[in-house]
Amino acid sequence: QVRLKESGGGSVQVGGSLRLSCAASGYTHTTNCMGWFHVAPGKDREEVASIYMGGGMTYYADSVKGRFTISHDKASNTVDLQMDRLNIDDSGMYICAASQWNCGSWKDYAFWGQGTQVTVSS
Repeated sequence: QVRLKESGGGSVQVGGSLRLSCAASGYTHTTNCMGWFHVAPGKDREEVASIYMGGGMTYYADSVKGRFTISHDKASNTVDLQMDRLNIDDSGMYICAASQWNCGSWKDYAFWGQGTQVTVSS
């Protein structure tokens, strides 16, 4: 079992920044990639960013490209999401997930965190 524990959510004004962190523990050596999903109110979950454990190849959704940065710290087994220039549409739940295969669809992920709330206001 892989356990994922998230932190860093909160409230911020438009244009501000937040840094989310996802700490992985348990049976993690088979994890191939990890990602962050955004669930906006009334919308389906969207994979906003993912990163591969070996090589560090990253993916970003068009909606966050240039504003969000995903990173992996191998020593601490954490994946962070630096969120800059936040807008109101970025509000919602952010969920960390781990995959033993590819990242790119929610069906690829076997393990999920509890989610952390992000609220962006004017």
